[in-house]
Amino acid sequence: MLLYGRNPVLEALKDGRVTELLVARGVEEAFVQELKTFDVRLKFSPRIELDQIAGTTGHQGVIAEVEDLAWASVDDILDRAEARGEDLLVVLLDGVTDPRNFGAIIRSAEVLGAHGVVVEERRSAPLSPVVAKTAAGATSYLPVAQTKNLPRLIDQLKEAGVWVYGAAGEAAQDVGRTDLSGKVALVIGAEGEGLRRLVREKCDGLVRIPTRGQVQSLNASVAAGILLYEAARARGPR
Repeated sequence: MLLYGRNPVLEALKDGRVTELLVARGVEEAFVQELKTFDVRLKFSPRIELDQIAGTTGHQGVIAEVEDLAWASVDDILDRAEARGEDLLVVLLDGVTDPRNFGAIIRSAEVLGAHGVVVEERRSAPLSPVVAKTAAGATSYLPVAQTKNLPRLIDQLKEAGVWVYGAAGEAAQDVGRTDLSGKVALVIGAEGEGLRRLVREKCDGLVRIPTRGQVQSLNASVAAGILLYEAARARGPR
């Protein structure tokens, strides 16, 4: 798989997943020297060649050939929380198919202390270079898992003592007044469609983010970031 962008590439290098680097001629020497600290072959090419390979000019002068990103398991996420001695905080995505939203949610989840992200197999964007680029390296640290049936997983989490809250703009409950300090799963739906009916019904509660403007809805990744911040705040300093 090809990965581009400086932060994602550097994190993949630290993780030992890079087999070769393609670097644009003319990038600053300090960055080249940083790349040379890793035991990976560098190939220098004109920037236009990198544009063509990446299909974008947003590669920041470096493209890496890496091992494909691998899906974790839900058990990996549960084990991560247990190993840290922390109450579980997990993000469940219901139909988020935009790769940039997916990547941004992974990034926010890692930054704000979640233990993982779970998607339903047939209702998600794949783990692609665009997801990895938008996640800015977070895919190297945060388990991202698939489940065959999200409503069934919600039932299993609830049986394990996890409180499940779904984001819904029309919900009566303000997320800022919701106790997110224990074992919590936050469910984010697709933009436009929101949560599926069965997923909504499985949640312990639906929460909304108060808005003041004329536009009444938020981008899925922004909504996820706000809910994750509220959960992180409820848990106190690390």
